[in-house]
Amino acid sequence: MNNFQFYNPTRIIFGAGSIEKLKKLVPRKARILMLYGGGSIKKNGVYMQVADALRKHELFEFGGIEPNPDYATLMKAIKSVKKNNIDFLLAVGGGSVIDGTKFISVASLYQGQDPWDIVSQGLASGIKKALPFGVVLTLPATGSEMNHNSVISNRDKGQKLSFGSEIIFPKFSILDPKVTYSLPKEQIRNGLVDAYVHILEQYLTYPVDAVVQDRQAEALLLTIHEIAQRTLQTDPPDYGARANYMWVCSNALNYLIGVGVPQDWATHGIGHALTALYGLAHAESLAVTLPWLLWYKREQKQEKLLQYGYRVLDQKMQKYSERIDRTIEALAAFFHSLGMPTTLTSYGLDPDQVADEVQTKLEAENFARGEYRDVTAADAAAILRMSR
Repeated sequence: MNNFQFYNPTRIIFGAGSIEKLKKLVPRKARILMLYGGGSIKKNGVYMQVADALRKHELFEFGGIEPNPDYATLMKAIKSVKKNNIDFLLAVGGGSVIDGTKFISVASLYQGQDPWDIVSQGLASGIKKALPFGVVLTLPATGSEMNHNSVISNRDKGQKLSFGSEIIFPKFSILDPKVTYSLPKEQIRNGLVDAYVHILEQYLTYPVDAVVQDRQAEALLLTIHEIAQRTLQTDPPDYGARANYMWVCSNALNYLIGVGVPQDWATHGIGHALTALYGLAHAESLAVTLPWLLWYKREQKQEKLLQYGYRVLDQKMQKYSERIDRTIEALAAFFHSLGMPTTLTSYGLDPDQVADEVQTKLEAENFARGEYRDVTAADAAAILRMSR
């Protein structure tokens, strides 16, 4: 196991009826800006629960943060922060709203000329001040409610980039499984796939004798397999499945399973390019990339692929090459069982054209991912050409 440090100060408030506890979690004299997405929280009752819990607080709001939050939209929110002297942010939504709030928290106090530099120039690690914020999670998927990372898009520049800093951990996150009852199946499917790939990015690399992390990752993967179909059930929703779904998504990327082990993240890097260029949902971009990346890197990842297949997917053939074949096929079959396509052609995209365009984009970004930092733009193109 490699040396590591682990730090996660986010307070989790979990369970049905937890939103009412907001009134004790937010400072009484705070000027709060509630941030949310397209307005679904006004249809499913979450907005009123938040407003009721904070009725004795000074509450402002900013809606319209889109999936893959856009820099231009977030800059409008920052204007509202400054105009209303906001000193506490509240993200009410899923990963996009939370990621956008993280950017707003640091950019609102940024003294430089262009806040986009925080993301594009890697300046976040040097920033010492940010507005405090909390979270009411409505869409489990990204784990952003319990980590210090954020992914922001700049549509004007055709970029989707990530940044991280210990100053952007949420102060608290409220996780009420019942808020997921109004989610369409497609969003639940996306959340399951997103969490699953988060785990594999930290697990499916090469062994470093990190027994605890491996077993924790495998437990989370097995949990997703166990609860997936019950989680997709909507009439009526299964509270137990939704509770485990919400918690597994948080644990998939609170970085506990990633300490002391090599990590990959090539699938995410390629997926971000697919989202930026073609508008695929984040989970969709991961599912059309990961199986093919595993075929492409099967020799390099052999030891962990064999372990993953044996322990998680019940692939126990003695012939290693056959077990790896069946493991990758079983992964794709699991995604299909959720209704998630695993090829670019499923979305009417030409893999050869996509490969060329993604390679050009990633070359401009000096792309290098993977546990050995050896997945280049040319490798990404080769992987995407297989996605047919």
